[in-house]
Amino acid sequence: MKLDSLNNWFSDKKSVLVALSGGVDSALVAYSAYYTLGRSAIAVTADYKTLAQEELESAKKICQEIGIAHLIISYDELQNPDFVKNDQNRCFHCRSELADHLIRLAREKNIETIVDGTNLDDLGDYRPGIVALQNNGIRSPLVESGLTKKEVRDTAKSVGLSVYDRPSNSCLASRIPWGQRVTAERLARIEMGEIFVKQAVGARQVRVRDINGAAKIEIGVDELYLLQNTNLEELTSKLKSIGFESVSIDETGYRPGKINVIAD
Repeated sequence: MKLDSLNNWFSDKKSVLVALSGGVDSALVAYSAYYTLGRSAIAVTADYKTLAQEELESAKKICQEIGIAHLIISYDELQNPDFVKNDQNRCFHCRSELADHLIRLAREKNIETIVDGTNLDDLGDYRPGIVALQNNGIRSPLVESGLTKKEVRDTAKSVGLSVYDRPSNSCLASRIPWGQRVTAERLARIEMGEIFVKQAVGARQVRVRDINGAAKIEIGVDELYLLQNTNLEELTSKLKSIGFESVSIDETGYRPGKINVIAD
């Protein structure tokens, strides 16, 4: 059983710090760490200004379900010029900065091992952020235990984690094409725009891409039918009211990383 393999991974660890987002992968890691190590496992979520409030609330809920201690560290990625310029290494700079904060916290708490929620399928994508974490000695129990995304979801469901079917998400900056600067204004309208789209359409998997001030809406491929019953004029008006200059819908639906294929 995959959960046994994951629990065994933690069995020889003295103490663990789990980098917890609001998603299912790190939730399962936190569950297994706490199940195996009890109070010697601590979860930490970084509120780094490009994390949607929805993700932060999900992380809090996950920790309450599991019972694991939860720390929130705050810092501003927009103070990092390498991040703000938003080139193809944006995620590398983001995760390098995150690693610095996690390592500092682990030292303060005298915690031996830092882990994240990277799963086996993640290794097939262009993920410079994963490289940055690996370079800083942060381990990935799901990868080392051989768990794919589907296996993570199935296992999370079997242990009763409410986020087992939560759509994958990423930081708000991922909605901005490489080469276009990340600003607080853009992040705010992206976050609010995605709330508007979810409310209007009823979709769970939503991206509002900010392409030079134009909103490009992507929703899950299996949810495209919901657009038939959506008042698009009203939605467009709402998005323009928060600063978008124009609004369009990607009729092919959401696919990870599509924005930078379009932008290239």
